[in-house]
Amino acid sequence: MIFRSPLADVDIPNVSLPQLLFGDIGAHAAKPALIDGPTGRTLTYGQLAGAIRLVASSLAKRGLKKGDVFAIYSPNLPEYAVAFHAVATLGGINTTVNPLYTPHELAHQLKDAGAKYLLTIPPFLPNAQAAAAEAGGIEEIFVFGEAEGATPFASLLQSDGQLPPVTIDPQKDLVVLPYSSGTTGLPKGVMLTHHNLVSNICQCSGADFDRGLEIRPDDVLLGLLPFFHIYGMVVVMSWALYQRATVVTMPRFDMEQFLNLAQNHKLSYAHLVPPVVLGLAKHPLVDKFDLSNLRAIVSGAAPLSGELEAAVKARLGVEVTQGYGMTEASPVTHFSFRLPPGKLKPGSVGQCVPNTIAKIVDPVTREELGVGQEGEVWVKGPQVMQGYLNNPQATANTVDRDGWLHTGDIGVVDEDGFFWIVDRLKELIKYKGYQVAPAELEALLLTHPAVADAAVIGLPDDEAGELPKAFVVRKGEVSEDELLAFVAEHVAPYKRIRFVEFIDAVPKSASGKILRRVLKGQ
Repeated sequence: MIFRSPLADVDIPNVSLPQLLFGDIGAHAAKPALIDGPTGRTLTYGQLAGAIRLVASSLAKRGLKKGDVFAIYSPNLPEYAVAFHAVATLGGINTTVNPLYTPHELAHQLKDAGAKYLLTIPPFLPNAQAAAAEAGGIEEIFVFGEAEGATPFASLLQSDGQLPPVTIDPQKDLVVLPYSSGTTGLPKGVMLTHHNLVSNICQCSGADFDRGLEIRPDDVLLGLLPFFHIYGMVVVMSWALYQRATVVTMPRFDMEQFLNLAQNHKLSYAHLVPPVVLGLAKHPLVDKFDLSNLRAIVSGAAPLSGELEAAVKARLGVEVTQGYGMTEASPVTHFSFRLPPGKLKPGSVGQCVPNTIAKIVDPVTREELGVGQEGEVWVKGPQVMQGYLNNPQATANTVDRDGWLHTGDIGVVDEDGFFWIVDRLKELIKYKGYQVAPAELEALLLTHPAVADAAVIGLPDDEAGELPKAFVVRKGEVSEDELLAFVAEHVAPYKRIRFVEFIDAVPKSASGKILRRVLKGQ
């Protein structure tokens, strides 16, 4: 049984992402587009469009050509958007990197993506240089601000603004290469075209909202969601700018700073993840700040319970809802656009966005299921990726010949076409909205001389969503603390294992696959 959006399909123009976003600044030229939260530094829409053109011109003169990969390894700043869209203007490909990555993790992405340029901030420059040396192929490192051994990003604004002729085919040419673990395994480059992102922005913008959940030009949003992540990249750094709203950037999350910025900038619309929503429901600091301008909260990246939705709505008096998607779908596939009169849908991720269809499928038999039956969620639409970079097998496992994206999430749908995500078929651990691949941690543990075998699962946690736990078979003397420290040295903080349990053998199937459900059952 196939489920469709309650809304009519929208027209999707055949244009590049920068053309869609900045083709007509017009009356909004003097309006604030991006504000740096900690300093108040502001870029108007006119300044933003001008800076993008100047930086694109300078990058072209330094050799960046269509198809070249430009890595951004930075927290959220207004200039992040300048760099991203300047590269896109030239037909270059952005690969956005988690700023928490260690040098080795960064080097893996740089090498896999074939990056030629790298942009970072001064405190991260040593990591960036070490990664560039390990990966090879980096021709120039840029830095926001100034630091010895890197080209100041500000120098790229000294330009005549002349752009080389570039022909971009939105349907075929990539604009961004974020990394995702997909349904299993190590992070893979997700190939997203200009058309993929343009489609998703139009799908979200063209919807007929009846709950005040559209983004308006007079809205102020916090750029708290990291721009390297598809959620922050598309929904905040692109959709909000397309709607001519104002985005106040935050380089890292801190509850008190978040509340201060929300109060001082009269935050009206917030895209958040469940741990932050939990904070708004329970943190005592919230009562000390004026959030009266806030009219809507949208949660994504991980499931949010109906009880938590209700708790925040009761405390703040705002509309709370959630959406659903994944990096491989640019990302949005579902959103709560409309509710039938008198019907609340607590915990639902909503209905299909326009131009998108979905179905629930038995993960074993591949049989289509109906209302009220649990199965894997499959989706199809113009926002679905082209595939995984240099990984045709993983691509075939995720997007079938008919174009259906197999999400790896278990869901259920009601008679109104509202979906709920109830479990995960895929092995990923979701820690505060971040993907943690068990296979990556298991491979790392196996490099320890005292570890014979290992398996990693996620333990449910109210605040984080899930916490990584390792089951380890020893072949030498090693303690839990020693293994926790060993892993912490090699991975980003959100990937760290929180618990270790020593066992005699890791349960496996006849084919050698780790039986994680057995471990979870224990």
